Amino acid sequence: MAERPNHAHLWPDTARISRDGRLLIAGLDVAALAREYGTPLYLYDEDTLRGQMRAFRQAFASRWPQSAVAYAGKAYLSPALCALLMEEGLELDTVSAGEVGVALRAGFPPERIHLHGNMKPDAELASALDAGGSGVGRVVVDSLDELARLEALGRERGRAAPVWLRVNPDVRAQTHASIHTGHADSKFGLDLASGAVLEAARRAAASPWLDLAGLHAHAGSQLFDAAPAAQVVATLAGLAATIRDETGAAPRELSPGGGVGVAYTPEERPLDPGAYAGALCAMLREEAERLRLPPPRLIVEPGRAIVARAGVALYTTGPRKVTPHAVFVSVDGGMGDNPRPALYGARYHAALAGRMTAPATETVQVAGRYCESGDILVQAARLPEARPGEILAIPVSGAYHLPMASNYNLVPRPAVVFVREGRARLVRRRETLDDLIRLDAL
Repeated sequence: MAERPNHAHLWPDTARISRDGRLLIAGLDVAALAREYGTPLYLYDEDTLRGQMRAFRQAFASRWPQSAVAYAGKAYLSPALCALLMEEGLELDTVSAGEVGVALRAGFPPERIHLHGNMKPDAELASALDAGGSGVGRVVVDSLDELARLEALGRERGRAAPVWLRVNPDVRAQTHASIHTGHADSKFGLDLASGAVLEAARRAAASPWLDLAGLHAHAGSQLFDAAPAAQVVATLAGLAATIRDETGAAPRELSPGGGVGVAYTPEERPLDPGAYAGALCAMLREEAERLRLPPPRLIVEPGRAIVARAGVALYTTGPRKVTPHAVFVSVDGGMGDNPRPALYGARYHAALAGRMTAPATETVQVAGRYCESGDILVQAARLPEARPGEILAIPVSGAYHLPMASNYNLVPRPAVVFVREGRARLVRRRETLDDLIRLDAL
């Protein structure tokens, strides 16, 4: 039987090594797929996607029956993925009319969609309230101004807009500054200390055109400790009790965000769904009993933890350069399809898909093709000496690559292939020159 690859926790569940040392995913030869569909190429393993969705759903359902798991569309969204989310019973967090539109065209139920964002244009708010005829399930209000605009839109339609109030919980989390969202100076959410949250709650409770369904907060992304999220649960429960006491309207849903951390490098370990669910549900149970709150519905957003490990990025290697201080292996992709290393200093693991069992002989920098010195995908990859034309695989590439991809240097964005049980299907074709210029006018 084929063996799991080294550092198996970084690879999709179906990843195996063939007897001749080749990487297989869903029983398919990865290097052969790369040559069939071209590179750069993004592979998604459907079994890993479904497995992660089920792991989080079951972890919460067994501890808090009135719960739901919402997928963060900004991590990666496509009609093909929406189909899996529907089948597995997840809800969907969106942050734009574009994400809402993709979901609706894929047949996703609008009542299971939440619209987030610190600046939603009036047209996006209106389209959210009109989606599917009755609107999306929740609009997450980020400011008092937005609350007033939603109230006016609800009045125009003659029905109450369902809202969550986004709370800035002033919770510190150990993560990169660019994805730390819950501190006091964040651009997101209504401030607790100034009284903005309570003012919003009073207005919503008093208005027939607003339905104060719940409260939302988010400590940050890529968290390896459940404590910040559990602290957010306590903050939201306490605020729900205060709103109940002051207005008589108790928010019936609490959404403490998510941001569950995933391992990108061999030394990292992901946050386990059971441990994460256990910490949040224990805190909610304790606070609900202490505050005499009716058990609220709990909606969690694990974020990249659902999709990141399911994805593998594939590149073709080019020239190898040796300098006095570094060895560079160039590839045919880079910051255009994965800007995270350039933006966040994100670190990755890499392997040669056709020589998975060959001993590593050198430490190299995997250099992208773009005209920027900072276009380095992997700073210190341990590899056999790479030859031009080999297939380089970077695991944990399912989240925040393609959604943040660009056409910098006018390079077409990659194709996407889903794999399952020995079969591959193209779910997004590679862009062409016609795609790059179709919006331009002479």
